[in-house]
Parts: sequence; structure tokens; C-alpha cells
Amino acid sequence: MKSMSVAARALGACASIAAAAGMLAGCGSSPSPSAGQTVTVTVTASPQSTATTSQPVPSPTPSGPPACATAILKAALGRGSGAAGSVYYPIVFTNTSASACSLYGYPGVSFVTASGGQVGPAATEDPVYPRQLVTLAPGGTAHAELQILDAHNYPSSTCSPIAVHRLRVFPPGQTSAVYIAVATTACANSSVHVLSVQTVQP
Repeated sequence: MKSMSVAARALGACASIAAAAGMLAGCGSSPSPSAGQTVTVTVTASPQSTATTSQPVPSPTPSGPPACATAILKAALGRGSGAAGSVYYPIVFTNTSASACSLYGYPGVSFVTASGGQVGPAATEDPVYPRQLVTLAPGGTAHAELQILDAHNYPSSTCSPIAVHRLRVFPPGQTSAVYIAVATTACANSSVHVLSVQTVQP
């Protein structure tokens, strides 16, 4: 009986030592994975940053068909209508292509001589109508109203009158021009504005 009691005490001591060793192992670093083991890493999302981020700047042109390139447009002056000291002409744009395209905003307009030199300043933008996207189907048309002031409204010393033969017209957003024949008198003085143009309208 005595020998059995001694054995039991020895087994109890061993169990206590093993438990203590297990607790110490639990407090230590995890063992490195052995070769061939697959390690799975779970990444949790960090809290959303409160810093302000810059937003993309929206395009000034609404979405729609592509812009009408100069090469596919025909431009002409419509019938003029007189007013006190000026004449209004619609600049009529025609889509000559087989696909729809769009015009948005103001055309660039100026007088040029027979040799192509610009005379006076380009047309000012008349904001009477807001910009709108105008879609031209194949063969479709749109127009922008052009006002031409009579150069004879100004003293010759102020106007520096000169004969002109053509209008140079840049469709909205384009860098190549179309030319429209017109014979009149313009002011060469860069401070005298005899042209003003409105936005393209259906």
C-alpha cells in the first residue's frame, strides 16, 4: 500500500509539472510553420479615413454623341434680318456624315481678309441663351445667331474701316475652321467689337 501511495504522489507531481509547462508554452511565441504548411492570413478593413479626398472634376460637356468635327460639318449663313445699326444672320451647321454628332456652346467667329488675315477681334459671346447639347442626326442642322454691327456706326478714326470677304468659323470645341463668303466692311481696330454670337440652338 505504501508503495502505491508513493507512486500516486509521483504521478500527481508529474501532471502538475506538465500543466505548468503547457501554460508557459501558451504564453510564448507561436512556433513558425514548418515547410509545406499553408498559412492563411485574414485582413480586416481598417476604419474609414475621415480625410477629405478630391473629387474628379466633371466634364463641362454633357454626355451624348461625339462632338461634330469640322470635317463633317457644312456651314452657311441663313437669311439675314436687319435691326437698328446691325444685321442678324443664323450660322447654319449641317451634319454631312452618316452618324449622329453633337454641338455644345459657342462657335468662334471672326472676319478675315481674302488672304486669311483676321480683321478686328473675334465675336463676343452673347449669353442670351444657355448652353445646351444639340444632337445632329445625319443631314440634321443647328444654328447660332450672329450679330454684325454696321462699321459705319463708328467714326473712321475709331473704327479703321477695312473691306472683308469672309467669316472664319470654328465649330464649338474644334480647332480647325470653316469659311463663309461675306463681303462687308469691318473695323480693324482691336478695341471695336462689331461681332457677337449666341450659343448653338436646335
